[in-house]
Amino acid sequence: MFQKKTRAGALTAVVAAAALVLTGCAVDSGTDGGGSTDGGDSANLAITFLPKNLGNPYFDTSSAGAKEAITEFDGTFAEVGPAEATPDAQVSYINTLTQQGVGAIAVSANDPEAICDALNEARDAGIKVVTFDSDTNAECRDLFINQATAEGIAKVQVDEITEQIGDEGEIAILSASANATNQNAWIELMKEELAANHPNVKLVDTVYGDDDDQTSFDKTAALLQTHPNLKGIISPTTVGIAAAARYLSTSEYKGKVALTGLGTPNQMREYVEDGTVTSFALWNPADLGYLAAYASKALIEGEITGEEGDSFEAGKLGDYEVGADGVVLLGDPYVFDAENIGDFDF
Repeated sequence: MFQKKTRAGALTAVVAAAALVLTGCAVDSGTDGGGSTDGGDSANLAITFLPKNLGNPYFDTSSAGAKEAITEFDGTFAEVGPAEATPDAQVSYINTLTQQGVGAIAVSANDPEAICDALNEARDAGIKVVTFDSDTNAECRDLFINQATAEGIAKVQVDEITEQIGDEGEIAILSASANATNQNAWIELMKEELAANHPNVKLVDTVYGDDDDQTSFDKTAALLQTHPNLKGIISPTTVGIAAAARYLSTSEYKGKVALTGLGTPNQMREYVEDGTVTSFALWNPADLGYLAAYASKALIEGEITGEEGDSFEAGKLGDYEVGADGVVLLGDPYVFDAENIGDFDF
């Protein structure tokens, strides 16, 4: 499932995602209230994206995909969000969007519980709530757009690091925030995968860079000082892997300590080309935002309710079906390396 794709296959997945950070956008909802279920021209297709934090290249790309989709179906796109990814930083934005009466909120949650009350108030007001990338508790939203299965994301990262270190030795994990729902789920599954299939690989530490570049850089340095026998690092966060690669690229550990995880091609290209990093994985975040936008539209227009078995059309991505617990799966992770990274621009 997680074999590297060929260059020819990669070309079909190329996206040109412009950096797109729109702070504090006022939203013209197009109606007087929340999301309509009448469909047609009466639907309130004002959809606002609320990432974990602004200024994050990963979310810049997902928002570019969302804007592309919303433009296709003549909705109104906006993006708001905090500067830092703290557990309750998104609450005030959700409250404001509820007052504005947008049609849908698409949010990547910094914490599974901290924003639930605010989201349910929005839903009580008729606003549809879609989570993407990082979920809330299931009772706080209508749908979760999952980038890939947690098991698949965990396995591809373990497969990459164990291959690169010869399936033995000490490794560490550099994650995002300690409360990040998605990273924590992946880490637990990585531990299970290591225990079950890689008995000679020892996970010696897990540290948190809080999705901040400098903090992640410093945590990488500390890991290497604390664990002199470290052979590899997994960083399941785009900010973390880029910061770790930047540290390794000019250190004595370049070429000696392997690094993999989840990153974007534009962040990681120089580190793959200079030999700091062999390979890493991700999904296409532009497609993730694109799918979240079309799912929001389907909810607003009453095409789906979020029940298992519901299906909807998502533009160029085709048809999707809602799975158990209101989860829609984008697809499998993709592995980037020196052979294919030049084919991507996001």
